[in-house]
Amino acid sequence: MPKFSYIDTRLGQLHIAEEGSGEVLLLLHQTPRSWDEFRELIPLLSDKFHVIAMDMYGFGQSQKFPSPHTIDDYADGVAALLEALHLHEINLMGHHTGALVAFAFSATHPEFVKNLILSAAPFADEEFRKHSAGGEGVDDATIKEDGSHLTENWAKRYPFYPKNRPDLLNRYIHDSLSAGLDPVEGHFACARYEIEKGLSNIACPVLIIGASDDPFSLPHVDRFYTSLPNASRIEKVIIQGGMIPLIEQKAPEIAPVVAAFLEKGI
Repeated sequence: MPKFSYIDTRLGQLHIAEEGSGEVLLLLHQTPRSWDEFRELIPLLSDKFHVIAMDMYGFGQSQKFPSPHTIDDYADGVAALLEALHLHEINLMGHHTGALVAFAFSATHPEFVKNLILSAAPFADEEFRKHSAGGEGVDDATIKEDGSHLTENWAKRYPFYPKNRPDLLNRYIHDSLSAGLDPVEGHFACARYEIEKGLSNIACPVLIIGASDDPFSLPHVDRFYTSLPNASRIEKVIIQGGMIPLIEQKAPEIAPVVAAFLEKGI
């Protein structure tokens, strides 16, 4: 079972779940989730790695901060956590928003990242920024007195979640209600990011994971695969049947892929 901690950092307290020993694998979640997105994955990797899943700065039970948010703000949360834990080399994995945060941190702090894993990462170039300027069209229901905004947000995510898994949507709704969290800020942060500035800074091995049934991120897999000129090694894997909640939905398939990739660098 994971151990939970609040870590005092220069940005305030950051909440983490951790399990296992060995090389550190830090996990970063999508908007508007928390460490819980990795609930199924953590025990599948903790026999080989010291797995840490953080509530990113601004999310979950971690310190909140005013809008507008940026990917660089979230990446600074990663830096603050590593400083507080006295960690100097990690393996880093993120999903959706978390993948873009992992990319941004790796681009600005390459000396800290041994291996980078990008799961369903948005390729935030000029085309993406124009397309996403108004947000993703999810998580943006206005709060209403009768609570109907909860079912509205559920309905907006429902087409992109596996059928007969209401438990996954329930966990998403739970995280979206975290005190002080504006669920749309993470989407706008992605839309503000300029990925072009960091592509040549990624020099470590990179694993790109795509979900076959995620219409938002699947088209971006090949963009990443062909746009990291200095990465020492690039691999890509498409998880068949994977959707937006890929990590929870397909953890038994993802774990061996991640472990095999990381073990090549040990």
